[in-house]
Amino acid sequence: MKEVDMVKGIIFDFNGTLFFDTDLQEEAWRVLFKKYKGRDLGLTEFQDFIHGRVNSDIMDYFFGNSASLEKRIQLMTEKEQTYRQIVRTKNGSPQFVKGAVELFDELQRRNIKFTIATASEISNVEFYFEVFPLKKWLSGPEAILYDNGTFPGKPAPDIYQRAAALIGEDPKDCMVVEDSLSGLRAAQDAGIGRIIAMRPEKDSEIIRQDQKIEAIIDDFTDFAERFL
Repeated sequence: MKEVDMVKGIIFDFNGTLFFDTDLQEEAWRVLFKKYKGRDLGLTEFQDFIHGRVNSDIMDYFFGNSASLEKRIQLMTEKEQTYRQIVRTKNGSPQFVKGAVELFDELQRRNIKFTIATASEISNVEFYFEVFPLKKWLSGPEAILYDNGTFPGKPAPDIYQRAAALIGEDPKDCMVVEDSLSGLRAAQDAGIGRIIAMRPEKDSEIIRQDQKIEAIIDDFTDFAERFL
């Protein structure tokens, strides 16, 4: 590999990338929409308005301008509580995607910086630090990028620009691993040097045809040998 291609930092999306929970997220949103809107969500609605988006953007779609800030906060809180209960009920002890633990250990051994950039908000981030062994590699929520209400959601590039800054690297020297189309576009627009797609459940043909995406993977097995 040429020196210009060497990775100085890696930024991982979380949901659908390090933890396969797309179906659990969708179930929580379905519960909420059924309760408050009296209907289910369609597949295109998940892709166009929910996956990879921060909760404030989803609430805009959910309510438009008709709901107060208090109502929005109440619903966002309820959805995340529902999601966490679903995770605990269906997963018991949630597991990282295959190979992730070994990859994190290898990155630590090689002194390659890495972080997580997620559209999740703080209550879910704290939950992830509780149920996954994240503190083995990352000190706490302050060591990752999450939705704190100060930047737009994907496909805006802000989250990956800020994540690169958090680990002290230029975006062009970083790699992003991401599963959603909106997240992959965010990485591209952020100027990320190398982009890997994690087995996209949606828009797979569009993603496969994108020449800016270096590879599509099913898990993190042999990731270091293939890409670092």
